[in-house]
Amino acid sequence: MTQPSRRTHLGGTALRLLPLLCGLFSSQGAQAAWTPKTPPLTTQWTSQATPSNALPEYPRPQMVRADWQNLNGEWQFGNATAGQTPPFGQNLSESILVPFPIESAISGIKRHQDRMWYRRTFTVPAAWSGRRVQLHFGAVDWEASVYVNRQLVGTHQGGFDAFSFDITNALNGGTNEIIVGVYDPTDAGGQPVGKQRNNPSGIFYTAASGIWQTVWLEPTPSASITRLDMTPDVAGSALRLTVRGAGIAGQTVEAVAFDGSTQVGSATGSVDGEIRIPVPNPKLWSPDSPFLYDLRVSLKSGSTVVDQVTSYFGMRSVGLKLVAGVLRPVLNGQFVFQLGTLDQGYWPDGIYTAPTDAALKFDIQKHKDLGFNLIRKHIKVEPQRWFYWTDKLGLLVWQDMPLMALTGPSTAAKAQFERELREMVDEHRSSPSLITWVVQNEGWGQYDQARLADLVKGWDSSRLVDNMSGINCCGAVDGGNGDLADWHVYQGPGSPVPSATRAAVLGEFGGLGMRISGHEWSPGNGFGYGDLYTTSASLTARYLELMAGQRALLDNPGLSASVYTEITDVENEVNGLYTYDRAVFKMDFNQVRAAHLDLIAASKLLNNKGPLPVGQFRALQVTTPGYTNRFVRHIESLGTTEVVTNTSSTTLKQDATFKIVAGLADAACYSFESRNYPGSYLRHSSSRIRRDTRDGSALFDQDATFCARNALDGSGNVSLESKNKPGSYVRHRNGEVWVDALENTTGFRQDATWAIATPWWKSGANVPTNTFQSFQVTTSGYTDRYLRHIDSVANTEVVNSGSSSTLKQDATFKLVPGLAESSCYSFESRNFPGEYLRHSSSRVRRDRRDGSALFDQDATFCAQPGLSGSGVSFESFNYPGRYIRHYAAEVWTASGYGSTWDSAGGFNADSTWSIVAPWAP
Repeated sequence: MTQPSRRTHLGGTALRLLPLLCGLFSSQGAQAAWTPKTPPLTTQWTSQATPSNALPEYPRPQMVRADWQNLNGEWQFGNATAGQTPPFGQNLSESILVPFPIESAISGIKRHQDRMWYRRTFTVPAAWSGRRVQLHFGAVDWEASVYVNRQLVGTHQGGFDAFSFDITNALNGGTNEIIVGVYDPTDAGGQPVGKQRNNPSGIFYTAASGIWQTVWLEPTPSASITRLDMTPDVAGSALRLTVRGAGIAGQTVEAVAFDGSTQVGSATGSVDGEIRIPVPNPKLWSPDSPFLYDLRVSLKSGSTVVDQVTSYFGMRSVGLKLVAGVLRPVLNGQFVFQLGTLDQGYWPDGIYTAPTDAALKFDIQKHKDLGFNLIRKHIKVEPQRWFYWTDKLGLLVWQDMPLMALTGPSTAAKAQFERELREMVDEHRSSPSLITWVVQNEGWGQYDQARLADLVKGWDSSRLVDNMSGINCCGAVDGGNGDLADWHVYQGPGSPVPSATRAAVLGEFGGLGMRISGHEWSPGNGFGYGDLYTTSASLTARYLELMAGQRALLDNPGLSASVYTEITDVENEVNGLYTYDRAVFKMDFNQVRAAHLDLIAASKLLNNKGPLPVGQFRALQVTTPGYTNRFVRHIESLGTTEVVTNTSSTTLKQDATFKIVAGLADAACYSFESRNYPGSYLRHSSSRIRRDTRDGSALFDQDATFCARNALDGSGNVSLESKNKPGSYVRHRNGEVWVDALENTTGFRQDATWAIATPWWKSGANVPTNTFQSFQVTTSGYTDRYLRHIDSVANTEVVNSGSSSTLKQDATFKLVPGLAESSCYSFESRNFPGEYLRHSSSRVRRDRRDGSALFDQDATFCAQPGLSGSGVSFESFNYPGRYIRHYAAEVWTASGYGSTWDSAGGFNADSTWSIVAPWAP
């Protein structure tokens, strides 16, 4: 049996590309020839985009047929007006190079207009006689009306998805005329536009109107295959395949999978029905080993093959799983930190369209060379060949949905958004590299956040869903669902706290800017997200600090992915690792690559740890549907479950918080120490879970030891098996907590599955509240200094009995329950009641409470055991991993992974304080 030859026609130029560029308009008079305009910046590929070389590669790598005809190249172009009759048989005044958007220099037009006409002629090869002819468009932005020989063959709305029309009945047997009318209001309309703007500035860029992906013809039989939906089932060692078709009348499907020339599995079935193709002992796809199987799919009438396509697929699984007590995204069951960049897919010469396939591959290859394993494709959807390269080279992809420019979108705009959202999912659902759908970003055009995320998850449950990237930014409203809690922090880094249902990711950070003379879109006008750097060495040093900061966040609070802004400069944004023309890498390549590889390697080590975080406080959350607001707590020494909320009492929050320690009877398992009764542990006695003080007996230690097992309900959570009652698990029933023998029922498996949640009592150290205190520096040589405020900023200063009354009052604070979280603390000024210490741009200052949620969060700090081994450290509530620290007499919130006030030197001591008697009682 012959294997499909994917590598033959996916690598370089396309198979059977027929010459179409001579005599395109032979039935008409002369018109202006295509002439490229001069872009503000050229790339090494600009001059290669010509009528004879306009993206000649096969455009649909996951569904290949041998016969096709490329219609890229020189077309006629002209202005259009609303309601205008198509210019049938008429010369248009200009020429354009398809498929480059009209605003691009390569197109030869280099201007924006809302309405336009495209025109060209073609002939159908005689060898296609007797077959249907399909006219394909990779993408047209935004509304296209397509005419063949004066007949309207179809219309399409949507600037980012492919569409096709069967034009057989419109063909004339000789020279055929195509006219395409396009309407694109860009951000003046309500449709998804991404970052395109009619008046680009700042973080918004040039529009990309008209035909911007390959146009091509393809012959098909009357009954034909139109789409392949492929989902790997790693656990089941199979590929799930659904074949879509047209003109189907009882035909069957045969699918055969290959590893090189060796057949690995085959199956038959029907169109629109799921077919399972065995893939025994599958070679798993990953960034480290992006192995692709080949696939041949045949549509058969009896034993006769009536249509056949070739494809490829990767075997990999995507999900969430507890890793060292933190919910994290896993690939093939293993956690690896997803480290990538924001890739906006803009080009100085082609705008939305890369000038060549080699250029398209370049950005992906450079991600790989730099040690990244992730690309976030930012509010743009690329051609299918882009996904071919991420599949083949091995880069994970987060795919954003292009957003609407409008706030408060209309009913019609919402409907269009959801149509285009579904098209994006369906078109790219078979790509193994694509692992996450990002539905909305920073609140742009936001609506129905939770519903949309659930909608996407329903369409494609095999991938993760991010309901909103940047839930902490720009007025975004978090839908609260999806698989990821996603922050944007510039320059950062920072991290949300992972929950029992969502992993923590940093969807954008960085934005370090540097202009490179001779490589700017608008010389002298480039900006970054902060001060611009002037040397490669200083930029590299700061970038490495950001990488080190992420290493800390990996452990606390449990960051799982990050996206640096960005891979290249874009127009006047000079945040890129590369310049906009891809000519200059701005930093020390080897140092940057090494930092990336070190971070990813460190993350993989977490897979060798147990699923629970030893030494950390956590809560045990019920996962049984309908009861997920309940948590294990102890009351009167008995284990129960109870509803716990942010407004619950201090006692309840502490009762529902436990310190996870190495198992008292087996260090490979776990024990749960009470937060508010240190030395007491959860243990079973007569099968009931209770809290008792450790008595030193071997029996107690065994009763209090539980071994983590894969969740009995099959989720990414955990089940807890008794150490000395094998086969019995901690489960809840009727509000009580027991250890019961396994029952093979859905109810038992749910009741015995627990989510390891963030602790309800978030402070790990106890400090007195509602009394005045002073906070003494513990750093050797500076212990005569104390925390104080002056001119509304926090400093440290020497205070003694002879100090002024003002200084003593400035150095005295009332520690009160945290304004944003009662298990943490806020510092109220002694001499300015109603004013609190809070952080702003990392500096600690004294401000009056303004009633905003942001202020309360900025003014809340969780007490933790002192980082230096004694005393207490105060961790930012809304920026976990950052602590109040003094540096050069100033007070900041810092992580110890930066420079100057955020440097590692002396960090632990500088972030540790002694709580002492108040200087001003």
